[in-house]
Amino acid sequence: MKAPSLQSTRTGPHTGPKVDEKARNRAMTLHHLRTSTKTLTVTGLTLAILFLFLSPFAFMIFTSLKTQEQISIVGAPVWPAKQPTYDYNGKSVDVFAVPMNTCVGSEDSSGDRNLALVKKGAKSSTFVDPDDLARGEFICNVSWRSLDRPWILSPTWANYTEVWNTINYPRLLWNTTFYAIMTEIGVLFSCTLVAYGFSRFRFPGRDFMFVVLISTIFLPGFVTLIPTYTFFQKIGWVGTWLPLIVPAFFANAYDVFLLRQYFMTMPRELDEAAMMDGASPLRVLLSVIIPQAYPALMAVTVFHIVYAWNDYFGPLIYLSTNRDAWPISVALSMFNGIYGQKPQLIQAGSLMTLIAPLLLFVVAQKFFIQGIVITGVEK
Repeated sequence: MKAPSLQSTRTGPHTGPKVDEKARNRAMTLHHLRTSTKTLTVTGLTLAILFLFLSPFAFMIFTSLKTQEQISIVGAPVWPAKQPTYDYNGKSVDVFAVPMNTCVGSEDSSGDRNLALVKKGAKSSTFVDPDDLARGEFICNVSWRSLDRPWILSPTWANYTEVWNTINYPRLLWNTTFYAIMTEIGVLFSCTLVAYGFSRFRFPGRDFMFVVLISTIFLPGFVTLIPTYTFFQKIGWVGTWLPLIVPAFFANAYDVFLLRQYFMTMPRELDEAAMMDGASPLRVLLSVIIPQAYPALMAVTVFHIVYAWNDYFGPLIYLSTNRDAWPISVALSMFNGIYGQKPQLIQAGSLMTLIAPLLLFVVAQKFFIQGIVITGVEK
C-alpha cells in the first residue's frame, strides 16, 4: 500500500496552527485594549475627582493674588490679572482690543490688536499703536465704550505683605506655635502613659475604666464649659495660657484609644524579654514600646498640632482679655470681620495660616507610610 505523501498531511493556508495563532493575537489585542481602556477610565475619573477637590484651593490662591479692582469688575478672568495701560506723552492711557478693519488707513484686517486710546469719541476714537509708534495717531470708526479691554497675568504679591503687617503675623505665628507645641508635649506625655497602662497592665476594673474613658468622647464640650470656665476664673487663670495648656497633661480619650490599640499589636514577648534582663516597666516603655510606636506617635502629633492650630473656641474664651496672646485662628477671624470687603486679603491670610500644617503633613507622610507597612507585617 502506498504511503500518504507529505503534501497531503500539510494544513491549508486558512486552517490549523495559523488560525490558532491569529486567534491568539486577536485575543491578546482585545485584552490589551480592555486593559488600556480601564486604565484610562480610572485615571480620568481620578483626575476629575482630584480637580473637584483642588478647585476651591486653586480659587483661594487666585483670589489672594487679585486686586480689588479686578474683583469688582464683572467678567474678569478667574486668574489674577490686570488691564494694561500705556504711557503716552507723559499720560497713562487705557489699552483696548480694537478691530483693525475699522481703522482708517489700516491694511491689516485679520483681527483685533491692542491699541492705546488717545481720544475718546462716541462714534470714532483716536488710537496709537504701542508696537508701531512711527505710525502716529490714527482714527478708528468705533465707539470706545463697545470695546473690550485685554487682560494680562499680574499676581499681586503685595496682598501678603499687607496682611503680614496688618495683623502682626510673626507674633501670631509665635503664639500659635507655642500653644501647639506645649499642648503637644502634654498630650504625648499623658496619653502615652495612660495607653501603656491600659494595654500592658492587668488590674481590677481596667475594662470598665477604659469604657468610661472612651464614653467621654460622646460628651459635648459645651456641657462642661460653664463649670470649667468658672473654676479657671476662680483660680485666676483666665487671660493666660494655663487653661489651654494644663488640661493637655491629663490625656484625652481619642489619643489614648489610638495609642492603646497600637500598643496592643506589639507582642508581649518583647516586654517579657526586657524584664528578664532586669528592665522595669518604665524602662520597657522607654526602650521597647516607644521606639516601635513612632508611626502612631507621629500620627497623634500631626492630629493634635492641626487641632491646636485650628482651635478657635478655646483661645477665644480664655484669651479674649489678652490680645497679645491671641493665636492665628482668633486674630484671623477678627481680621476677616474688619476687612470683609477685601476678599483678596482674607484669602491671603488664610493661605498664610495653611502653610505650616501643610508642610507638617508633607514631612510626616513617610511616617504614615511606615505605620501602614508595620501594621501589615506579621510580627
